[in-house]
Amino acid sequence: MASASSPAMLQRSDSIADKMPDALKQSRYHMKRCFASFVKGGKRLMKRENLMNEIEKCIEDSLERKKIMEGLFGYILSCTQEAAVVPPFVALAARPNPGFWEYVKVNAGDLTVDEITATDYLKLKETVFDESWANDENALEIDFGAIDFTTPRLTLPTSIGNGADYISKFMSSKLGGKSDKLEPLLNYLLSLNHHGENLMINEDLNTVTKLQKSLMLAVNVVSTYPKHTPYETFSQRLPTVFNVVIFSVHGYFGQQDVLGLPDTGGQVVYILDQVRALEEELLIRINQQGLGFKPQILVVTRLIPEARGTKCDQELEAIEGTKHSHILRVPFVTEKGVLRQWVSRFDIYPYLERFTQDATSKILQRFDCKPDLIIGNYTDGNLVASLMATKLGVTQGTIAHALEKTKYEDSDAKWKELDPKYHFSCQFTADLIAMNVTDFIITSTYQEIAGSKERPGQYESHTAFTMPGLCRVVSGIDVFDPKFNIAAPGADQSVYFPYTETQKRLTKFHPSIQELLYNEKDNQEHMGYLAEREKPIIFSMARLDIVKNITGLVEWYGKDKRLREMANLVVVAGFFDMSKSNDREEKAEIKKMHDLIEKYKLKGSFRWIAAQTDRYRNSELYRCIADTKGVFVQPALYEAFGLTVIEAMNCGLPTFATNQGGPAEIIVDGVSGFHIDPNNGDESVAKIGDFFSKCGTDGLYWDTISKGGLKRIYECYTWKIYAEKLLKMGSMYGFWRQVNEDQKKAKQRYIEMFYNLQFKQLESKDGQEHNESTVGGEVREGLLAAEASEKMKKVIETSEETQRLEKMKIAYGQQQQHQGVSTVRNLFWSVVVCLYIFYVLKQRFFGTYSVQED
Repeated sequence: MASASSPAMLQRSDSIADKMPDALKQSRYHMKRCFASFVKGGKRLMKRENLMNEIEKCIEDSLERKKIMEGLFGYILSCTQEAAVVPPFVALAARPNPGFWEYVKVNAGDLTVDEITATDYLKLKETVFDESWANDENALEIDFGAIDFTTPRLTLPTSIGNGADYISKFMSSKLGGKSDKLEPLLNYLLSLNHHGENLMINEDLNTVTKLQKSLMLAVNVVSTYPKHTPYETFSQRLPTVFNVVIFSVHGYFGQQDVLGLPDTGGQVVYILDQVRALEEELLIRINQQGLGFKPQILVVTRLIPEARGTKCDQELEAIEGTKHSHILRVPFVTEKGVLRQWVSRFDIYPYLERFTQDATSKILQRFDCKPDLIIGNYTDGNLVASLMATKLGVTQGTIAHALEKTKYEDSDAKWKELDPKYHFSCQFTADLIAMNVTDFIITSTYQEIAGSKERPGQYESHTAFTMPGLCRVVSGIDVFDPKFNIAAPGADQSVYFPYTETQKRLTKFHPSIQELLYNEKDNQEHMGYLAEREKPIIFSMARLDIVKNITGLVEWYGKDKRLREMANLVVVAGFFDMSKSNDREEKAEIKKMHDLIEKYKLKGSFRWIAAQTDRYRNSELYRCIADTKGVFVQPALYEAFGLTVIEAMNCGLPTFATNQGGPAEIIVDGVSGFHIDPNNGDESVAKIGDFFSKCGTDGLYWDTISKGGLKRIYECYTWKIYAEKLLKMGSMYGFWRQVNEDQKKAKQRYIEMFYNLQFKQLESKDGQEHNESTVGGEVREGLLAAEASEKMKKVIETSEETQRLEKMKIAYGQQQQHQGVSTVRNLFWSVVVCLYIFYVLKQRFFGTYSVQED
């Protein structure tokens, strides 16, 4: 879009607002035409591609258009993620680098430019969807940045995701020097115990002086380490983690016969492999520390009485391949007793607080002590982990797997349209709470946090956003927060190993796999057939939903005559019969798949296999596809990580995977696999076709890509590496949590208020709606839901007190720029912010009141 030299036009010290006037002057005539065209369409939200299309129409001369797009304006446009058009203004949200956002407002009439704040931009954006809310001076604003004044921040985009390393260096500097700085370390060492037994030091060494004298005896050991050995090397050897709780609430969590059931996929596989690796690493470390304790890991999930033939109705289940790890299942309980049936992950929120209470009780009973580390998974598991960790004062980590906000375009601004189906008001609020409560966040890729040069990351999309009529998030999460860490998972290499390791091949599955792939009779497990068995197979396996885009792959294949002549297509996904699915999206995709089979006459070159749950047979299925010299394709519209990509590459199967999300980092394009664009099917199938063509002319090319994929896996994506990183985080952030305990209290109070006055009202309303439409009385009613829902529609009257509070905030911000801010002033501002959110939420849910009357 912009030439290679374009970025040089914008120096590091320059802002978009500074350079935008110059950019508009370079061709004022054409710029006026373009901006006039933008506002001609009235109030609307325009994406970058919409802006580009309008510019192409307005600047008909291709040479002039090319000149403009290679100049400064083209560069600014390449940074623009979206534009809020409210005539006569066009407000641009520009992102020159990952994590850095700037907002400018252009008057289409005279092309004047103003730099605006995130709040100002969000108000303009809200005007497109709900003008009364945008103009409401009492509209609820959420600003975690205002309350989070103690946490050090990373500064460069390249450092994002290296939080533990940064904290290690920060703590090393903080603990160095005078003895009074060592007091936090002393207190931390005193606190380390297991079942009441001190692990490091006892009360005999309760002062820094006493500890220093005792440490003189160990100086010979310490002196063997290099002078600048980071604190993490010391902290990793501290016996801090023995008992771990991992929450994965939704879906059917089990070890057999669950994959492919609603809301049940890669997350289950991820956690089971994670547990095995963690237990193995814990046993090694505890042995190295000379202790006789045994670690315990509990994966806590929901007990589902109507378990559909799985073990999800059993309370306790040992995890295969471990000695001390179990699945603990806790039921959802309502006023009418235990909820028996599965509940969609979108409808789960009314049950979570009671579930947390019941789970906490069972965990404490099982461990006979508090856990040392709590890890959440997905929105529901992360919220439950946050509630429990806060209650018990335990170190917490969270894993998103997928943040739904990034899956559905403009799902925040259009939340009212989507809420009846997805309850995004609850989900996005729960995500915000968990992100800000947790001590550290585990991600699989850099893109998950901060995206790429062109696209924001999943977490980055929560920096500033709005849900008109509900809340305006002006500071949700900061991707430069050192709580972010990248720890890429692997695949179980005892199960997923290369097809070339013939002595390990699971040949007992070969007859059933041959039947699965080539039997020409349709049955409940497969439909369609492959008339030419000698062709290589294009293979894909995923849940059958919109985002996984399996039907998209089938349509690409159906349209492309060249690819159909070269290879067969086999997909493993979902059910064939809509009546067997309880998932809304899956039913729609099942119908679409049947329509595509008929539309493109795919019988003879296409095989549809129902969801498979046996990971051992699935691994051999990958290898059998490799035997045909086929490929694996992962066509998702967005994929946070991509476990199936890792599995396929482990088996030596050349892989084509989406360039939207984690697979773009896993695969080095053209070396260890290939990137495909899920939004450009023609280009994607051409790339797959080109691969098969080259394999036809170069007999070694298939093997070259296969070996390249294996090399990439062994270097970066193993569970051993993952477990070491995770336990390092547990130790590092456990100490960091204790050192900053007092400073975190203000933020915690802010979050508790947000949870109780905002989330619980939404969850209560959600529960009432679900009670009426789905479960028929089994979901608890929210006593204030109807009243709160009605009052949220009212425009709250502006009060002089709120205006004065805003002036205090501005004055405080100006003062902060000119002088250092003391702890007392920071705490004062924390109280002010909490009072503000309490005031707005109290009005919103319980009615307005007059300060004068009080």
